[in-house]
Amino acid sequence: MIKLLIVDDSALMRRQLSTLFEAEGDFEIRQARNGKEGVSENSSFRPDVVTLDINMPEMDGITALSLMMADRPVPVVMVSSLTEAGALATFEALNLGAVDYVTKPGGTISLSIGAVKQELISKVRAAARARLKSKGTGARGLAERLRSERESKVRPLAARHGVVGEGVVLIGVSTGGPRTLEDILPLLPADFPWPVLVAQHMPASFTRPFAERLDTLCALHVVEAAHPMPVEVGTVYIGKGGADILLARRVGKLTVLAKPENREFLWHPSVELLGRSALEVCDPSRVVAVMLTGMGHDGADAFAEIKKRGGRTIAESEASAVVFGMPAELIERGGATVVLASDKIAAQINTWVLR
Repeated sequence: MIKLLIVDDSALMRRQLSTLFEAEGDFEIRQARNGKEGVSENSSFRPDVVTLDINMPEMDGITALSLMMADRPVPVVMVSSLTEAGALATFEALNLGAVDYVTKPGGTISLSIGAVKQELISKVRAAARARLKSKGTGARGLAERLRSERESKVRPLAARHGVVGEGVVLIGVSTGGPRTLEDILPLLPADFPWPVLVAQHMPASFTRPFAERLDTLCALHVVEAAHPMPVEVGTVYIGKGGADILLARRVGKLTVLAKPENREFLWHPSVELLGRSALEVCDPSRVVAVMLTGMGHDGADAFAEIKKRGGRTIAESEASAVVFGMPAELIERGGATVVLASDKIAAQINTWVLR
């Protein structure tokens, strides 16, 4: 049995969530009406996983999460609103140690639960098996120095590194991704000579605030790829939620595109489509593809093909992945050049690209 603690100030929401998980047959459920009760129940009930609302009276979800992680760390799935404010609060929660989040669509509670039922069940099950990441400070602690480095670049990239021809770094990531990306991308230096394209499974209202947050942490410039943009060095492109991020050529120049979700694929922005598009327009030997934490198999086939055609790939190791699904699928296909813990990945990218 999976011990689940539901923390929400709405009695109707607690009842709806309890009914949903009771129907699964393998959940033992307890409820809490606010963050203060949730902290207490985390200690006494000792759940395997917690669903935690953000906006609650007496004690909000962010405060409750911080106390849970200090007292008894537990996998937590945040339940947040589809607003920019909800996105910012969710990123704060992920930084504190939450594993994942589910966004509440608008409308009545019963309809809202129906719309996210399968997503919620799958994310709670994955969270119950997830590996909690310790609160990382190393990469984020470099933010101020790296911003200064970005502002003080003086030497041309090609002159410094002898770069010949174009190349790209592709990153595919899902559950646990925001925290992991915050530990990797800030370690790429201001003079990193290849653009970076990221397909992070995320809703549309979250990707712009996420890109803005990363931009404050990284030496590289981080933007949301919400419309056609020329691909330039010194830039990280975060695929817009609710769309797919692709590479194309426009007048001979690499361009990043945001296209409507392709319904043939389960996850978006699609890592698989990003990888396939790179194979169509890039020399595979000039592609580095990185598969990070996440559920499912998105991108495994395309990234394995990149390796087969001479590209280099990294799969995050089980030791550091919050959910080992996506990296495991790449490894199983023989598509990983190396398998590394998340704290070793930036160094390997730098070694390959900056040599």
